[in-house]
Amino acid sequence: MAFDKPSLHRFFELKEDLHGKFDTQFRKTQPVNTGDAPRCPQCGDVIGMRTWLPPYRGELEVYGEDFGDFIEASGYDFLISDRMAMAFRAEGLAGLLGFHPVEVVHLRRKRKGSKSGAAPRYVVVSPCFGRGAVDEARSRIRRTEPITCSECRCTGLDSIHGYTLEGGSWQGEDVFRPRGCQGSIVVSERFAEFVSRHGFMNMRLIPTEEFIWDPLCLGPPVANPEIPT
Repeated sequence: MAFDKPSLHRFFELKEDLHGKFDTQFRKTQPVNTGDAPRCPQCGDVIGMRTWLPPYRGELEVYGEDFGDFIEASGYDFLISDRMAMAFRAEGLAGLLGFHPVEVVHLRRKRKGSKSGAAPRYVVVSPCFGRGAVDEARSRIRRTEPITCSECRCTGLDSIHGYTLEGGSWQGEDVFRPRGCQGSIVVSERFAEFVSRHGFMNMRLIPTEEFIWDPLCLGPPVANPEIPT
């Protein structure tokens, strides 16, 4: 199926670069405090995982040659290096919340020959729940049940074989979780250019139209005959 792009904007799924040269992992250490999970303002259903509360501390494990600038934590939080956080704010990008300093209580280097030295400073951030909404008619997504709330559009997913956003739904966030696919971190083309220009590491930016998540090996859903291919 060929995607009929409803807008000129390009978006990317943000993932860690596992097994790459800057593969860096993070493990929270006790005590791990959590707050309430976010809920849809319209239907009231839970639309995400519980929020991480202070203290923000944990262990770093470096599997690559050096430290990465982006590290997934757990839940809906991730870590970015202090230099990335400063550049993000200085250039006026939008969509990240928090920027709380993280205490690294232990560092493990898992690869021989990795660079020595202290770990960079990291902050924990959360991507906002954006207004950008998945275009159901132009996406290849298997859902476990029909969408019932027009606001959050939150349902379980069996597989994703590429998706796009509804034209006019995006409101300029550079990092966000889209309506209808809150488990994904989506970034703008401006963010992709920002990452490339600064050389930030441990990130993979996959065009949303090419992103595949299919843990049950179900394959792409049957094409809608009403959609031109």
